[in-house]
Amino acid sequence: MLVTLNNPREKFWGAVLALDPAGLSFRGLELSSFEDATNLLVAGEPFSAATLFFPMHRVERLELDLPEGNIPSLSQRFTNRTGLEPADALSRAAGASGGAER
Repeated sequence: MLVTLNNPREKFWGAVLALDPAGLSFRGLELSSFEDATNLLVAGEPFSAATLFFPMHRVERLELDLPEGNIPSLSQRFTNRTGLEPADALSRAAGASGGAER
């Protein structure tokens, strides 16, 4: 899932944990860190993902992480580079970081 926030504008990639009128609970990382995170995993380094809560007034858009034509989705790129399924890696990363809140 891709999340776009406003005030300040930020983008995140990861998994929705819960969505309700108060906001969005999410596990993932900033989109700008995506390549660094995959490089860490490929190098055998630990990968960390944050468990975050965004108040609904900040959530601008939620998008499914789907391929567009010949362009693979971020999840597909993640799996191709690391050999891991994103859901498994995000779960393990949250356990390794203790599920730290931002």
